Amino acid sequence: MASHDRAASPEFTQLVAQQHQQLRSFVRTLGVAPDWVDDLAQEVFLVAWRERVAFDSQRDIGKWLRGIARNLVRNELRKDQRRQRILHEGLSELLIRPLESETEAPVWEQCRMSALRDCVEQLAPKSRQIVAGRYGDGWKAPDLADHLGMTAAAVRQALMRIREQLKQCIELRLAEVGP
Repeated sequence: MASHDRAASPEFTQLVAQQHQQLRSFVRTLGVAPDWVDDLAQEVFLVAWRERVAFDSQRDIGKWLRGIARNLVRNELRKDQRRQRILHEGLSELLIRPLESETEAPVWEQCRMSALRDCVEQLAPKSRQIVAGRYGDGWKAPDLADHLGMTAAAVRQALMRIREQLKQCIELRLAEVGP
């Protein structure tokens, strides 16, 4: 490869300057940890540089870059899912916390948390992902929507249904245990 092929063209340098901030913001909405946002954005531009010949200049460059970012995050999730047996670290930490102080917690609270754990485990994977994002990570509906490929309204509706499903499940479990 000739040296001029390896150096970024002025057009590409301008593209990076124009799109960098928007891309960083988008990458953050995908749930990337703040310390890794710049690295992933840089990786997006590296992929774009390698694939620049395949890009149709009639297309929206921002949309193309966001698609690359989504694919990179998707790949990271796949890698992480292969290594991880815990459904969601933040949610698991939240659910096991009462177990650490069982002797201090009232019996009814122990039963309720146990029921919550069981009910969350029974949720469909997508529902668990929504619950984990909202309550484990503290994401708001628009961020979850971007991350999960949904609308914010659909996320809010799903959360409403999931909360109702969990409430009914917990009540059923507590009724089985009895007073």
